[in-house]
Amino acid sequence: MSLSRTEAQNTAEVISSALPYIQRFAGKTVVVKYGGNAMVDDRLKASFARDIVLMKAVGINPVVVHGGGPQIGSLLEQLSIESKFVDGMRVTDSQTMDVVEMVLGGTINKEIVNLISNAGGKAFGVTGKDGQLIRAKKLRVSHKTPEMSAPEIIDIGHVGEVESVNKAVIDMLVDSGFIPVIAPIGVGADGSSYNINADLVAGKIAEVLGAEKLMLLTNVAGLQDKQGQILTGLSVADVDDLISDGTIYGGMLPKIRCALDAVKSGVPYAHIVDGRVEHAVMLEIFTDEGVGTLITNQELAGVS
Repeated sequence: MSLSRTEAQNTAEVISSALPYIQRFAGKTVVVKYGGNAMVDDRLKASFARDIVLMKAVGINPVVVHGGGPQIGSLLEQLSIESKFVDGMRVTDSQTMDVVEMVLGGTINKEIVNLISNAGGKAFGVTGKDGQLIRAKKLRVSHKTPEMSAPEIIDIGHVGEVESVNKAVIDMLVDSGFIPVIAPIGVGADGSSYNINADLVAGKIAEVLGAEKLMLLTNVAGLQDKQGQILTGLSVADVDDLISDGTIYGGMLPKIRCALDAVKSGVPYAHIVDGRVEHAVMLEIFTDEGVGTLITNQELAGVS
């Protein structure tokens, strides 16, 4: 289908306006946590893959870390395995861990690799167990009620936290022209597998790689103040204040803490991105508009 002269000029203007961002981020690393509606809506899946391929094509190095909680829950239900949660974290016994590895390391990881391939890119799917990419340790969960004199330590099974990241594995893939697609499964010192929160894995990888940006795709428009207004640009001090006064709470708190930790550890920009918006990643990288909340230690004026 041919474009009219006006449509062609508009297209040229859009492409031209992206030039400063391409020049600014060429050679830089952007870690993207992929999850939420963007993983289940076919239109959003296709736009996400095209955004990632475009980033690579213009010289930016995207690294994708994906979740998969709803898909894990669905398969567990089909297998008549009960899902149990403690403080929002899935209790993961050996049987559940087998399902987690099947879904994250198999079905979802390979689907994302295929999406990127269909969009014209070269992706390479790995779990944190490959090349001991993610060394993990067991996550200890404490629980305390007002009636208890001391917190109770709860064993939630094969749920872990990141102990270290083998940067050389990711560097090898990036240097070979691949887009790494990483499933958040770690390996312990004894060879045990651990299910790790994908936001936390993305944050740690961004820190280790010295990434320019960490982008966490969510199913919300961004952080909101107590009046329901979207907060588009926040400093580290702003976020600390919002946590202290209770504006940030509940399910959003772990995601914000992850972004905050990354920024405090040297990642210049962390974005909470509305993954329900088509081409959300491209809008955050190549425009000043964005579709979410930016957290940074940098001057907020004119950053993207």
